[in-house]
Amino acid sequence: MDFHPTEEQAAAAGLAARIFRDLATHERLAAAGTGSDAELWKALVSAGLTTAVEEIGLLGLVLLLEEQGRTTAQVPYAATCAYGILPVAAHGSPAQRAALLPALGSGEAVATGAFPARGRRITAAPDGRLTGTAPAVPWLRDATHVLVPDADRALWLVRTDAPGVVTEPVETTAPWSAGRLTLTGAPAERLGAPGPSGTTPAPAPEGGGAYEQVLACARTAFAGLQAGVCAGSLARAVEYTSTREQFGRPLSTNQGVMLRAADAYMDTEAIRVTAYEAAWRIDEGLDARAHALTAAWWASEAGKRVVHTGQHLHGGMGADLEHPVHRHFLWGRQLDAYLGSGSELLAELGDALAAAEDEEESA
Repeated sequence: MDFHPTEEQAAAAGLAARIFRDLATHERLAAAGTGSDAELWKALVSAGLTTAVEEIGLLGLVLLLEEQGRTTAQVPYAATCAYGILPVAAHGSPAQRAALLPALGSGEAVATGAFPARGRRITAAPDGRLTGTAPAVPWLRDATHVLVPDADRALWLVRTDAPGVVTEPVETTAPWSAGRLTLTGAPAERLGAPGPSGTTPAPAPEGGGAYEQVLACARTAFAGLQAGVCAGSLARAVEYTSTREQFGRPLSTNQGVMLRAADAYMDTEAIRVTAYEAAWRIDEGLDARAHALTAAWWASEAGKRVVHTGQHLHGGMGADLEHPVHRHFLWGRQLDAYLGSGSELLAELGDALAAAEDEEESA
């Protein structure tokens, strides 16, 4: 495996870093509140960083999301790419790709996903109409399209302005412009189907693979986002402890501070490398379910530790809700909750490994 970015991936990551650094300032983020920064989103779209995802792949997206995470930039970039551009490009019909990919790339359309399917009973009628509720969908308030898995894990595209679709604002730990999605006989289009609702849906990919692939891709993408959140939190902690003095010397010279920072650094690197490996495998067309779960577990468990450390190393300043490091704390906790608890992910990983071993033995 080769985690070195290509020239195109490195160029895209460098451009994203400059845009996020210039526009995702603490003052602008505070002014945005729980909403998205429309000017920043427009800048990303105008720079071609949405359309580029088709070319640079999931590993390239992970690099870009790291840069978003470093600044906790308030835009629906992760959701639009993980639940819109990449799934439609990989699993959409020719008509869906022609209609949606240009709109998603230009910012005319914004996507999100009602993932994962666990605990959500969204059912599809024979005519392709969906009924059910997703209690908290990230960036739903910005979205024009939602990728919805039904109870059988088939994937459906739903327009948020369609009849039978109700969206209500929901406040989450991090200001992700989230919302509650309620579907009551809402018209939907099967991802990969040859036509709109009312036509016969295309058969599900072999082994129900589309749902699993999209979920693995999304978990990897959000793990990359968490790697950036943790890196940004740690960078703020290093800067603070290097300049803040106590008893005539910087806090960073205290052994306890150095050990906490070192542990946080190793945790951050573990999140990054597992996300890179999962993304590389997915881009190469290799089985990556266990690797995506591993990345998600590290992002959930280790990410939580890192953002707590970042806040703790700021001392009393870390308790200030207006301090920039507090945003990293909120994002880290939100990603921990969104990806799933450590025990939940480990149980799923164990099932995946056992299933893979059974398949090898039967073969």
